Amino acid sequence: MTSALHQSSIQSLPLLGRGKVRDIYAVGDDKLLVIATDRISAFDVILDDPIPGKGEVLTGLTEFWLRKLAHVVPNHSTDVQPEDVVTAAERDQVRGRAVVVKRLKPILVEAVARGYIIGSGWKDYQATGAVCGITLPAGLQQAGKLPEPIFTPAAKAELGEHDENVDFDYVRNAVGDELAGRLRDLTLQLYREAADFAATKGILIADTKFEFGLDDQGVLHLMDEVLTPDSSRFWPADGYREGISPPSFDKQFVRDWLETQVWDKTPPAPRLPAEVLEKTAAKYREALERLTA
Repeated sequence: MTSALHQSSIQSLPLLGRGKVRDIYAVGDDKLLVIATDRISAFDVILDDPIPGKGEVLTGLTEFWLRKLAHVVPNHSTDVQPEDVVTAAERDQVRGRAVVVKRLKPILVEAVARGYIIGSGWKDYQATGAVCGITLPAGLQQAGKLPEPIFTPAAKAELGEHDENVDFDYVRNAVGDELAGRLRDLTLQLYREAADFAATKGILIADTKFEFGLDDQGVLHLMDEVLTPDSSRFWPADGYREGISPPSFDKQFVRDWLETQVWDKTPPAPRLPAEVLEKTAAKYREALERLTA
């Protein structure tokens, strides 16, 4: 693992933007350098303390899943190595945590698949008996497995805001009937194949979100991060039961600790103690090691 990286500082390429975790630079007109930093956010606030090695885990898992799922849909991968597009002095910032990808036109809809009822889906179900316009059976418990995985899209929000659950009609109006149907079908196929594989490793994928984009020929591609602890809920199968929010391979230690602090959930967040940083880093590493072993 390299030392923790809170923010990259690549001077040899134009900076296009910084997200909660990723810094994005232009590589010519048709490619992007995407660096997964060790930043972590909680309650939509980016914290000052990075999680050592987190960016490497996110990159390693995404690359693993892209290879495993390449038969389902084209993806953003290229053969260009990150170390080859930066200067020698900048290579430590990209090694193990960056990729050079195709520059695509993003589809501004979060493509979410749920196999279990938890999080915002659980809240919507409690209030209406449905999620994203899909009526679900009565009597489901928190974290209960759904009869079949469902497509529950979300409208992408600005940085610092929550994505908003929307129904399928929203997607059809945004991108058209044909592309909406393809997004739904691909999302569910990707989820099913990934969930079946993860189950053999003792991990349940409760839900996940995918991002898609179009190339210049209009071909749909899978892009951004794929099936990581930041974009998915990974639960250890041996710790799962209905009726509770199961433990997960993500920033749970961070959220739980912050909930004990006197904080109004606006910047700046409290500084994280070393123990929380270490436990969180260990959970991310465990997810990578278990899935790719």
